[in-house]
Amino acid sequence: VHLVQSGGGLVQAGGSLRLSCAVSGATDISDAMGWLRQGPGQEQEEFVAAMSWHGGNTTYADSVKGRFAISRDYVRRILYLQMSSVKPEDTGVYYCVSDEDDRSVRLAKPHYWGQGTQVTVSS
Repeated sequence: VHLVQSGGGLVQAGGSLRLSCAVSGATDISDAMGWLRQGPGQEQEEFVAAMSWHGGNTTYADSVKGRFAISRDYVRRILYLQMSSVKPEDTGVYYCVSDEDDRSVRLAKPHYWGQGTQVTVSS
């Protein structure tokens, strides 16, 4: 499975940005897909948002709820993260991941990773 990310970059606080993640190399996609991020100086990635690939159910970290939206193009096999009203604390490297547990809603066991994309929010 290959997860290839695009998007990201520098954005001012209050602005918007969209990340994309194209999935290839597998006929069966894990039902649990989503986004993690690693902030500056953080050793561990933190959960941002997850989606049931087939069912479409979504879960969000409290810190992004109401500002970020995860979605997918089922046919083109692309996962998105629409980031709105961004804050400086949203700065970090964002990773598209697939979880080994199809029922995961927090992406605690990611087994496939995208290459990561830097998002920097200036104040």
